[in-house]
Amino acid sequence: MKLPRRKFLHFAAAAAAMLPASRFGWAQAYPTRPVRVIVPFAPSGPTDVFARIIAQQLSENFGKQFIVENIVGATGNIGTGQAARSAHDGYTILITVNSYVVNPTLYNKIPYDPFRDFDPVTLAADAPVGFWINPSVPAKSLRDLVALIRANPGKFSYASGGVGGSGHLLAEQFRLSQGLDLVHVPFGGGGPAISSTVAGHIPIASTQLAPAVPHITAGKLRALAITKHSQFFPDVPTMAEAGYPDIDGTDWVGVLVPAGTPKEIINLLNRTFGMIMARPNTTERLAILGFAPVASTPEEFGARIRVEIELWAKVIRAANIKAE
Repeated sequence: MKLPRRKFLHFAAAAAAMLPASRFGWAQAYPTRPVRVIVPFAPSGPTDVFARIIAQQLSENFGKQFIVENIVGATGNIGTGQAARSAHDGYTILITVNSYVVNPTLYNKIPYDPFRDFDPVTLAADAPVGFWINPSVPAKSLRDLVALIRANPGKFSYASGGVGGSGHLLAEQFRLSQGLDLVHVPFGGGGPAISSTVAGHIPIASTQLAPAVPHITAGKLRALAITKHSQFFPDVPTMAEAGYPDIDGTDWVGVLVPAGTPKEIINLLNRTFGMIMARPNTTERLAILGFAPVASTPEEFGARIRVEIELWAKVIRAANIKAE
């Protein structure tokens, strides 16, 4: 039966009005069951600790369990690949780090497409990376160190937390830009790299700030420059302040969901992460890990991913870096 035009228009308007309301109500009901939080790194590491701090508060906020699952291997590739193949219904979340934007170039093949397989939720937090030297090295600034390396070709090396890590890529970006003769010595994490520099085996370290903090405080390391100001050492210059504005990069922790996850759920998660990251107790706990809250929008995080994939691809290819 054909409705009269006036009744039809009334019915159509009512239906259109109900659609966003019903979608909003559906999103507000989320989650109705436990949510899987994939961390593609080992338990007890910084990313895992970060995820558990946040997952606990997500569980309290939503009244449903957000369960952290560590899926380890290939510098995050295995867990990220599993997350990519998960249902796009909001019940799988990936909490990962900047290996997400490095691995597409570092590895010949990875089990995910960083553009097509995920939708960004938020860049949750980041941490500065920098250059630290043994106090026996006669350099008071990064410019001093550059001059020293140039005057002594073949004599300087630097330690990092591993091939393709943020410290390694920052140092290679710097080495390439300045044309330095500087040898990379990778370690199995920032802690061992710092220990070697403190002991005087390697004169320079390029790592995240957190493992260096106690040694800088004790005078066993000298901080020359960092990529972002830190509350621990506000007087240490940034790379730009040290005279190298084109050298940048931080460690970061980001949140993504499988592509096609309803936008309402992405926005709800984004708002909730923003609220959690703004809490003083969260900020204090994350500071111990070296992280500072960011809580970006999904669009800002997506733009950051695109920029960094291109940036680190250029560095990796120019330095001929290969995954071990």
